[in-house]
Amino acid sequence: MLPKLSKCFSFTASRDWVYRHLFASAGLRSVATELGEGTTMHCWVPKLQKPCKPSLVLVHGFGANAMWQYGEHVRNFMGHFNVYVPDLVFFGESFTSRNERSESFQAECLVKMMEAHGVQRMSLVGISYGGFVGYSVGVQFPEVVEKLVLCCAGVCLEEVDMQNGLFRVSTLEEASSILLPQTPDKLRELMKLSFVRPARGVPTWFLQDFIQVMCTDYIEEKRELLEAILKGRKLSDLPKIQLPTLILWGEQDQVFPLELAHRLKRHIGENAQMVIIKNAGHAVNLEKPKEFGKHLKAFLIDTGTTKSCPTSPLSSGENIHF
Repeated sequence: MLPKLSKCFSFTASRDWVYRHLFASAGLRSVATELGEGTTMHCWVPKLQKPCKPSLVLVHGFGANAMWQYGEHVRNFMGHFNVYVPDLVFFGESFTSRNERSESFQAECLVKMMEAHGVQRMSLVGISYGGFVGYSVGVQFPEVVEKLVLCCAGVCLEEVDMQNGLFRVSTLEEASSILLPQTPDKLRELMKLSFVRPARGVPTWFLQDFIQVMCTDYIEEKRELLEAILKGRKLSDLPKIQLPTLILWGEQDQVFPLELAHRLKRHIGENAQMVIIKNAGHAVNLEKPKEFGKHLKAFLIDTGTTKSCPTSPLSSGENIHF
């Protein structure tokens, strides 16, 4: 019965609608901002910006869209921050006609979009690939970053690490086939790599539905994004940042092994603190949401943050989607 139902009803699309409603009811609205040169960036932004509150940007990684990755966490920060949840370029509703694929380009687009919303200073949380982008924001625009959280982000990896067996995959092609799954079997592999206790017995038709809704847009461009973060990468080329940084990692991460967390801590030095969450894998934000949220709040929220203050509407002029 359910496989037949799935042909006319998408559980994934339905869940996506629920997240849209959750974000809207939390006080966010969906906005697409044109950045010029063929680039448009989508973001969930506050319906009412509160000038006396700091800004917090939650940046997603590969996989399900930003709403799915931060759905359980947005409300935890709305009382303390003006919260922004962007789609990086080639994810969600963001795209470019340019040939740029580096995380530095993603960082430039992110900062430019935030400037369009009148945000000059922000704290930033980056999960996995979002951490690569967040680190690049810290390198290129340190003056705009107050605090930085890098969650399971293998920023300190080197191309030679794949050849040396640090990862569960041995080639970029193999990594791409799992991180950008196009078959139920590949999606099952991704789940096994991402969770300590992946869901068992998930029916094939459900996985096919998820792939159809979440994993079929900009496939080639996303492969190029993966290639850009790996090809020729050397730790000696990675600039050091001087920002207050929290390194947050799942102890059993099989996508970016724990060694990369310790490597990142050594690279940043005394400005970084590190928290390892036990019995969690790469998708620590989904697998251990309470612990994940607790550590974020402890690091990001200043005890003196004001929770109520006058409101002022955001400037108009963006393309708004409901």
